[in-house]
Amino acid sequence: MLDSVAAYVRRSLHAAGGRTEEQPYQVNGRTYRNIIASFGPETGPRLIIGAHYDVCGEQPGADDNGTGVAALLETARLLGQQKTLPYRIDLVAYTLEEPPYFRTPQMGSYRHAQRLHQQQVAVRGMVALEMLGYYDDRKNSQRYPFGPLKFIYGSRGNYITVAQKFGNGRFGRQFARRYKHAAGLPVKRFKAPAWLPGIDFSDHLNYWHFGYSAVLLTDTAFYRNAHYHETTDTLSRLDMRRLGLAVDALLATVLGSR
Repeated sequence: MLDSVAAYVRRSLHAAGGRTEEQPYQVNGRTYRNIIASFGPETGPRLIIGAHYDVCGEQPGADDNGTGVAALLETARLLGQQKTLPYRIDLVAYTLEEPPYFRTPQMGSYRHAQRLHQQQVAVRGMVALEMLGYYDDRKNSQRYPFGPLKFIYGSRGNYITVAQKFGNGRFGRQFARRYKHAAGLPVKRFKAPAWLPGIDFSDHLNYWHFGYSAVLLTDTAFYRNAHYHETTDTLSRLDMRRLGLAVDALLATVLGSR
């Protein structure tokens, strides 16, 4: 199944105009692969935008992480329509983000970040797309790893979050500010110690490991979406309009950065 998804993603990224390649690697005798599409100049520092395409078990995974992959593919389509880009942008679809591989060197994002580090590639920053389509306008629909945070960020799950750790560098600060300015939906900028639960719950954590500035763009996952890692994580529960707004803001932020 993962191979068929990888093939579909590569075809879609190629059709959008990306220069595509695979990054295969072995885990327990099986081959897994990241799919990479490059846009813009071939040389110079690059921005990494990534989303994992595996799911946890036998769930539909519509939000986790179908929305992240959909956002990645739509970003590719929009980038392919640009006559010029200010710098190189690599879109990466990762494998093996979910358990039992999470927080291990078998994660696709670990292998990708490791290769960048080994090749001494200059990286402007990284954006992880993780669950972007679930919203709830009701009071008390939003939870937090630390209860009093609701008095700062509100109790309605109607926003998207740019999350990052303290000391994340210039890229993280600029991306969060520009994304909030560009977005057509509410955006909360969240910065916390890396040990706070949830702050590193996606592929960006591996770029931190190799010293790159990275942010998480998310609807806050299980802090809002009770269908996380359940068979009820289906397409019918998603807000496609707000997912589209999230992608539009991503493109505006990327194109506006120099």
